[in-house]
Amino acid sequence: MSVSLTAHDPAPRSPSGEPGGEPSLRLVRRPRPGRWLAIAVAVFGAAWIAYTVIVNPHLHWDIVAQYQFDAVILAGLWVTVQLTLVSMAVGVAIGVLVAVMQLSESPVLRATASAYTWFFRGTPLLVQLIFWFNLALLFPVIGIGVPFDGPKLVEWQTNQVITGFVAALLGLSINEGAYMAEIVRAGIQSVDPGQREAGASLGMSNRQVLRRVVLPQAMRVIIPPFGNQFVSMLKTTSLVSVIAGADLMTVSQHLYLANFEVIALLMVASIWYLVLTTVASVAQHAIERRYRPGGPPLRRRVLTHLRPGRSAPDRTTADRIAPDRRAAERTAADGTIPDHTTPAAPTAAERQNAQPPGSTGRDGQEESA
Repeated sequence: MSVSLTAHDPAPRSPSGEPGGEPSLRLVRRPRPGRWLAIAVAVFGAAWIAYTVIVNPHLHWDIVAQYQFDAVILAGLWVTVQLTLVSMAVGVAIGVLVAVMQLSESPVLRATASAYTWFFRGTPLLVQLIFWFNLALLFPVIGIGVPFDGPKLVEWQTNQVITGFVAALLGLSINEGAYMAEIVRAGIQSVDPGQREAGASLGMSNRQVLRRVVLPQAMRVIIPPFGNQFVSMLKTTSLVSVIAGADLMTVSQHLYLANFEVIALLMVASIWYLVLTTVASVAQHAIERRYRPGGPPLRRRVLTHLRPGRSAPDRTTADRIAPDRRAAERTAADGTIPDHTTPAAPTAAERQNAQPPGSTGRDGQEESA
């Protein structure tokens, strides 16, 4: 905020009436005509769009109200929620695995993970969905058996297995795993390497260090982009309509192809997408506040994982643990063994309080209590 200072009293006086006191200053906001103009344009534009949409005779709001809670629409809405939840769960699992492979010391694992993210991030999701839906053109029969054209133990017709819903899950999950791999990798690399060394010094395995020390601290970096990916996935499921995935957009298309109410049915789908994304955004903000950097919940969560079987310490206990941990780190660095039996030297205030009244100091004079 830009302000200008102006003297409120040109000839200030002291409390005794004498001239000369400090001048009283008045804060004056700097005029912002451009900001007020932008506000006026935004308000006018929003009012004009709302008026045009509401009073437009070609937009049949009665049809919108009729189909908003229709059973077919609600069934498609449930399929959209299922696709989003399952695809994100599988995508997160794939992303964590691929991120660990990218950070591995093995060049083969790193190359495999890099090739996976390169391919599925570099090809359009729509192309991947159509490919999975038409997988029967490439493999008419899929089964379990000996690889390299060996005998098959069990076989299925691909068209019976890869339905529209399964093809949508495969396309969305595998594509999301490539993006989540980069998000998880960035979150893991944001954790100080000393945290891994501290976990290893406590005798933890690499898996325990990752699960109990690294991932809880990386969550504050992973949560914001993960929330954005979840909101984006809710809307990306509309691409499933090209393979008849029975989602919200697919059933809306089937309805408006039957009654020719295209705009009304698109408004119905848009309202439900707005409801879903709003709920997801509110949940994202709540989780971000929980995992905010340096917040007490994150500290208690990490300390709980470091001490399995114990309850999370409060703030006072955590503060008491910190000096002991720093002393242990210094001990491990210089190789000395601290002597915990030797009491610390009392301060001057403690020595003075410990002397009874009437005792004399080193100068032979009586000290006051």
